[in-house]
Amino acid sequence: MRIGMMTDTYKPHVSGITNHIALNKRYMEQAGHDVYIFTFGDLDYEDEETNVIRSPGMPLMDTGYYLSLRYSLEAKQLLQTMDIVHVHHPFLSGMLALRYCHTLGVPIIFTNHTRYDLYAQAYLPLLPEIVSDTMLETYMPPFCKAVDLVISPSTGMAKVLRQLGVKSHIEVVPNGVELRRSFEATPLSRAEFGYTDEDILLIYTGRLGPEKNLPFLIRAAAGVAEATENVHLLIVGDGPEKESLQKLAHQSGQSSRIRFTGMVPYEQMPSYLAMCDIFVTASVTEVHPLSVIEAMGAGLPVIGVESVGVGDTVEDGETGFLSSPEPAAFAAKLMRLCLDRDLRQRMATASRQKSAQYSIERATQLMLTHYERLAAESLAHPSGVHARLLKLLEQFRK
Repeated sequence: MRIGMMTDTYKPHVSGITNHIALNKRYMEQAGHDVYIFTFGDLDYEDEETNVIRSPGMPLMDTGYYLSLRYSLEAKQLLQTMDIVHVHHPFLSGMLALRYCHTLGVPIIFTNHTRYDLYAQAYLPLLPEIVSDTMLETYMPPFCKAVDLVISPSTGMAKVLRQLGVKSHIEVVPNGVELRRSFEATPLSRAEFGYTDEDILLIYTGRLGPEKNLPFLIRAAAGVAEATENVHLLIVGDGPEKESLQKLAHQSGQSSRIRFTGMVPYEQMPSYLAMCDIFVTASVTEVHPLSVIEAMGAGLPVIGVESVGVGDTVEDGETGFLSSPEPAAFAAKLMRLCLDRDLRQRMATASRQKSAQYSIERATQLMLTHYERLAAESLAHPSGVHARLLKLLEQFRK
């Protein structure tokens, strides 16, 4: 099959969605399919992979996103030869998918990766919550109705879509994770970081952005570190909040026990995780937390706040703890896990076992089953003739 992945942003921008798309592309290509990425901006960027199709766009400050209401002519023509297109952002990419592919009978799949309601509150705090919710309730139901299949990476996100008024059929397909790296990771040397085997290392990996609720995490970890002399927190990643978070860590009085590593190569992340004891996150905006699943694959218990995504992934009392959104409650559960080595070990074993359900191999096969079904249905429909003729004409143009 010829598969078109449509995304508002791609490499060199780093995000969970970007990593997810790149990983899926690689595994679907290994399965014998031709996969194309359609995105905007960074026209001078030299891609290390093939079939990344970029159209011009206006950069939105330093977000890594670009604004454009059209693809280049070449990108549009190539997109219309796909057997199926998979939309990963509903607004710009989603509108273009409907404009370019819907009338030609090219099937469109949409995966909702993001809590757009909470992102709007994080990045546009002056926008009243009722306004952002109303915008989503106006846009999302008809958009989801227009595409051929809606995918949610978690049951909780499917419920959120229902709350926004989406009545279309929703399939729950977890985003796949390349767990082999986590299973086989060699831990980094603690000594090189100045830690001992007796130290308890907490780790957070991901973007340092306002949507991740990191001030909450730093305050909770600092409180536990103050009461327990061998607890340390590693914050792995980068983002717009880094300087303010470093300042907060200093103000907590525990800056010597809170280390900011900055961005590290993605392939090194499993080794960072394997060196540590507990994965911590306070984010409530996740839909399908890849960083949490990678940590579970590395054999770490997880502590998070009860919410969509994290709450769907972590089994409270089994693979970690889920806390209410109260700092004291979070710190109490974190303290318990820090003090109980046997509990950490039991949860670590359970985490690794439970992570297998999110393997990229399983997720790829599930997604390809949907692709093949929709592509076959499209070709059996009269409108599918238009797509086949267009593809034939495209071949003669080459």
